[in-house]
Amino acid sequence: MNSNERPLPHRGAGSNPTNRFEKIELERDVDWNPEDDPAPRTQFYRDNTSTIINYNDSPDIGFEASINPYRGCEHGCIYCFARPFHEYLGFSSGLDFETKIMVKDRAPELLRHELASPKWKPQVIALSGVTDCYQPVERRMKLTRRCLEVLAEFRNPVGIVTKNHLVTRDIDVLSELARHQAVAVFVSLTTLDTKLRQVMEPRTSPPASRLAAIRELSQAGIPTGVMTAPVIPGLTDHELPSLIAAAVEAGARFAGHVPLRLPYAVAPLFEQWLADHFPDRKEKVLNRIRAMRGGKLNDPQFGSRMIGQGIFGEQIEALFNVACRKAGIEKNRLGLSTASFRRVDKNQMSLFD
Repeated sequence: MNSNERPLPHRGAGSNPTNRFEKIELERDVDWNPEDDPAPRTQFYRDNTSTIINYNDSPDIGFEASINPYRGCEHGCIYCFARPFHEYLGFSSGLDFETKIMVKDRAPELLRHELASPKWKPQVIALSGVTDCYQPVERRMKLTRRCLEVLAEFRNPVGIVTKNHLVTRDIDVLSELARHQAVAVFVSLTTLDTKLRQVMEPRTSPPASRLAAIRELSQAGIPTGVMTAPVIPGLTDHELPSLIAAAVEAGARFAGHVPLRLPYAVAPLFEQWLADHFPDRKEKVLNRIRAMRGGKLNDPQFGSRMIGQGIFGEQIEALFNVACRKAGIEKNRLGLSTASFRRVDKNQMSLFD
């Protein structure tokens, strides 16, 4: 970030770093005055994708199929590992990721078509495999809700991860899926510090609202857990016991965690964010990340990228395990089932038949 760039209110990133695939980049004029440049507005673009179920063969991800109704995320979490995916669209990992959102408005119809195909092998689908399916625009677009309605008709199991209380809007559909052991919801909880949340995850639901979501989902009989990811050494790792304890008190039945990952442009964005908001802790945090990642800020290797190495990685793992044991919950044992799956003709059945 240049010296004349600065943090923006309600945004995670303060700039647009160069897209690694583009040869042309935009630089501010030397006489540019930050006070004359308003914060960018969020823009939405139609994504004309022809398929909706994505597949991965990663050995360290617990699902093969996923759905992402949106590309880019309004939540603006500074650490988001998905930011570099925006570069494949010609955008930047920075402000573009949180202000230029691609909307797959045909997602429910595409999902119905793909689940109805004889080629579909019933399996767990992750909703929010990359970006949050309950980001603010979902309140208006309702693409996630409509995808859930399709999944409920087919009784195909789904796992959801979100930072937004909006998930409780869909308790009726989630309850129908729960009847067939076909849903699990992870509410992502990274900190209980509201001031840290405001600068780290600026457009997400506050911690109290996320705990309320866990409580409401659990009371409705929907299997609900907590995802304490990412765990940031030197900044949020000390909160692990209190995060898990608070989530279990609210009704969480299982938990997961992943140490911080900083692929490609996310690393310099995160470094600048630390300099802007936590200059006194910057070097401590970065050094602990390097200690976990073989001397670098990111480890892209399968088998190690989702876990931390060295003493700090071991400490985070041990702290998480002890916190779960004390709270009386297990790690990711969701027990989702495809036994009730049925192939549905759109002209034959409605959601609650």
